[in-house]
Amino acid sequence: MHKMNYISFDYGTKNIGVAIGQKITNTGNILDSIKSKNKNINWKKIEKIIKLWNPKSIIIGLPLNMDGTEQKFTKQTKNFANKVSKKFNIKVHMHDERLSTVEAKSILFKKGFKNLTKNKINSTSALIILESWFLKKSFIKKSI
Repeated sequence: MHKMNYISFDYGTKNIGVAIGQKITNTGNILDSIKSKNKNINWKKIEKIIKLWNPKSIIIGLPLNMDGTEQKFTKQTKNFANKVSKKFNIKVHMHDERLSTVEAKSILFKKGFKNLTKNKINSTSALIILESWFLKKSFIKKSI
């Protein structure tokens, strides 16, 4: 069976936003974020999500400064991406996440102030990263 699902993570030391999507419509949905305790990643929860959705690959938001240079946090995120790739033997793509959290907060605020929870903000950010990656891939294929 051809794998159609993609998972996106918005990595953070306290919360990891999660979204699931598929390439046919270039859209996705948020899942509950994964809480980390004392900066320890909940690998069992990540494994459960990967086994459940069986993704073709994983997209992880790449934190960059507005000028495109790397932040202090970029290295930690790349380390997380490498661990995910090796631990689950799956292809991981890094995708620019600049302003995804700002956009996520804006989207959630429009739905009502009560929606501005860390869980929803992080996972909405993961969804924005995923859908942005889908659009970039679609644009590249159409351009060639």
